Amino acid sequence: MPDKDEIRKEIWKILENRGVARFPKPIHGRIPNFMGAEKAAERMINQKEFENAEVIKVNPDSPQMPVRRLALKLGKLLIMPTPRLKKGFMLLDPDKIPREALVKASTIRGAFKYGRICSLKELPQVDLVVVGSVAVSKDGVRIGKGGGYSEIEYGILRELSLIDEGTPVFTSIHDFQLIDSAPKEDHDLVIDFIFTPRRILRIRRKYPQPKGILWERLTDRQICEMPVLLELRKILM
Repeated sequence: MPDKDEIRKEIWKILENRGVARFPKPIHGRIPNFMGAEKAAERMINQKEFENAEVIKVNPDSPQMPVRRLALKLGKLLIMPTPRLKKGFMLLDPDKIPREALVKASTIRGAFKYGRICSLKELPQVDLVVVGSVAVSKDGVRIGKGGGYSEIEYGILRELSLIDEGTPVFTSIHDFQLIDSAPKEDHDLVIDFIFTPRRILRIRRKYPQPKGILWERLTDRQICEMPVLLELRKILM
């Protein structure tokens, strides 16, 4: 089986060669934006887990911008990690955002304008987690861009008991990002639902989710670059 880096490089190459990669470019090193991201998002919001969710955590990457926009338009409270978690988490309340600004608020720049950075103690219970992916296997093993941010974000929420093993995890990808199998490590997130422009895949989960932060895997540099981890450590002490 190819390793994760080989899979990432192959997926980025396929998306570029097939002409479905979208801005921002180059997509190498990113959660890749793709043609049809809006259609995948529309499929996602029609699931009962999304409809019933009051609070949704969505990653800040470009392909999930349609998800953030639709969540805000549907009145969902949105938790959005700041890029690379450098400033922790933002909270976006659609009731406090002008209706005409909801599209802008779904962008990273707009989220900083219309949302607010909040402390970990201010974060509400989360009903649904949405993550971006570079590739996902048919049994739900996710491969990100390699920085581990989605796993850290998930781990923080688990440590704070704001999510649990039963909290659904969704992702939206292009069909070309769906692969037969992927190497699985103990810190990897597992996907419950995959949404593409063409289909929906419900995964029968074979693996448990990570239960929290694997502190021994983090370097001092990572902790310094993500002050939210120091904040978490103080809460847990």
